[in-house]
Amino acid sequence: MTSQVDQSEAVDGSDGGEGRAGSAPPSARQGRPVKPTRRLDRVIIRFAGDSGDGMQLTGDRFTSETASFGNDLSTLPNFPAEIRAPAGTLPGVSSFQLHFADHDILTPGDAPNVLVAMNPAALKANLPDVPRGAEIIVNTDEFTKRALAKVGYAADPLADGSLDAFRLHRVPLTTLTLEALKESGLARKDAERAKNMFALGLLSWMYHRPTGGTEAFLRQKFAKKPDIAEANILAFRAGWNFGETTEDFAVSYEIAPASLPSGTYRNISGNLALSYGLIAAAERAGLPLFLGSYPITPASDILHELSKHKNFGVRTFQAEDEIAGIGAALGAAFGGALGVTTTSGPGVALKSETIGLAVSLELPLLVVDIQRGGPSTGLPTKTEQADLLQAMFGRNGEAPVPVVAPATPAECFTAALEAARIALTYRTPVMLLSDGYLANGSEPWRIPAVDELPDLAVDFATEPNHELEDGSRVFWPYKRDARTLARPWAVPGTPGLEHRIGGIEKQDGTGNISYDPANHDFMVRTRQAKIDGIGVPPVTVDDPSGRARVLVLGWGSTYGPITAAVRRVRADGGHVAQAHLRHINPFPANLGAVLHGYERVIVPEMNLGQLALLLRAKYLVDAQSYNQVRGLPFKAAQLADVLQAAIGTLDAEDQR
Repeated sequence: MTSQVDQSEAVDGSDGGEGRAGSAPPSARQGRPVKPTRRLDRVIIRFAGDSGDGMQLTGDRFTSETASFGNDLSTLPNFPAEIRAPAGTLPGVSSFQLHFADHDILTPGDAPNVLVAMNPAALKANLPDVPRGAEIIVNTDEFTKRALAKVGYAADPLADGSLDAFRLHRVPLTTLTLEALKESGLARKDAERAKNMFALGLLSWMYHRPTGGTEAFLRQKFAKKPDIAEANILAFRAGWNFGETTEDFAVSYEIAPASLPSGTYRNISGNLALSYGLIAAAERAGLPLFLGSYPITPASDILHELSKHKNFGVRTFQAEDEIAGIGAALGAAFGGALGVTTTSGPGVALKSETIGLAVSLELPLLVVDIQRGGPSTGLPTKTEQADLLQAMFGRNGEAPVPVVAPATPAECFTAALEAARIALTYRTPVMLLSDGYLANGSEPWRIPAVDELPDLAVDFATEPNHELEDGSRVFWPYKRDARTLARPWAVPGTPGLEHRIGGIEKQDGTGNISYDPANHDFMVRTRQAKIDGIGVPPVTVDDPSGRARVLVLGWGSTYGPITAAVRRVRADGGHVAQAHLRHINPFPANLGAVLHGYERVIVPEMNLGQLALLLRAKYLVDAQSYNQVRGLPFKAAQLADVLQAAIGTLDAEDQR
């Protein structure tokens, strides 16, 4: 969904508390008293239920309408690894959290202001995250003795007073949905499935979300089953009307649109942004895009998305395994395409030999790793940052590979372009490290104009490039560019440019097989020098007061929580500097000076300290790790406490 946002219009966005024109269902607001509206600057909502309750769809639709309204937003989908986990159990709970605001935000929020719990399992699994005073909407129809016992409730929490600290709304969602659809002709089981749309309608009323987009979406999604489409729309409208007529919800809330730079915006997830970035990179390079991949969570959506874009010359190949996927991608790169392979951590391990082959061949190849919890199968649907050392060193021999890491879902687009730039310019495989948090999370993205994108045009070798002593000219496949050390890229079949490829060490220049010790030493050092010489932007430091003694340094998806924590510390009068790495191999040239410019460096990571290990080894700086591997992103409040403690420690040392 896209929306035109003009900066002058996005500042206020107020419409008298009635929502945008056309936002209410046709059956609403007919002679009824209008309930009071309370203006908020932000809110965090979490939908939770069984994995079959449609919580991801509900959250996605609420997010799309919120994006069209012009709010800034950030989302956190969270779902089981099983396709259909046991109903009514704690492991089977699926949730979707959305944080939206009238100002710039960076995270899906630490704790929900509103929890929608579709059953006892959803309530029990999520209640520890809900702060006192928050609103809880529960589907009372599911709070049966059997359902309560299944998750370990000895007594009904809706009746024993344990929820008195919250604003509890008891709503029989299933009963109300069945009542709304009693004339639809659907079987009871099919009608019950629409209860998530009833909940969506209720929340849409509470927060003045537009509704037209959701109704159009449902008609399109169920175009071949119009009775199902209309049933879902009826349930959606019934939820809206229930919010407006029931006395249990006395107030609705309004969050004005955020002030954003002028442009055309859409809501985008990290995997979708990355897919678009790959397509844009191929277009700007004038190359066909080839994806060789094997399905794996959470990277599969990239394969699904790219398969839709044959009109851009995209070819997708779902291989029989990870090794075949990258082999096909590398073959496509040899043939003159922009070769890409997508995977997650376990797949990187399987692809490692072919990545090493790409290093030896010195061909451009993008290896996209959407990191997840490990080791082995680990936590397939949860996020982690624990593949960094694998990306850096997970190959036999000296096989250096550039590493690029996006910081936000929208930044996955530019990260794909940057990875392609490096791969094409320096003739090397590149690792792009995203993760499950970025892949499934979403935020508003300003669609760039084509002329804003970098020129990635490639000059293929077309003629011999080396003169022999007898004056004849031949093609040397490893004769390097003096600036980049990149070798020429010759498309197979070009007359006069026939050359040998393979995994055995090559002779400098000629590319012939060589076992000469001195030549091997030279080639190893040259390949390393090529990576070390890659031009990357300097790391920038955000230190507005200039008085900070503590630097917090992050990489990848920790950007949002770190930045939110830094804002909290500064709002409380603390001084802290922040820097974030998008390029991890090679590091920015000024990184050492930045690190040594502060008395304490803190590195939050969703691993056990992998970046900190690299920093300590390379720069001999006492980088201090703050780590978690819970399958969830950091909470800003926790990070703020860590930073405050570091500042306090330095202040205490001064007083001794």
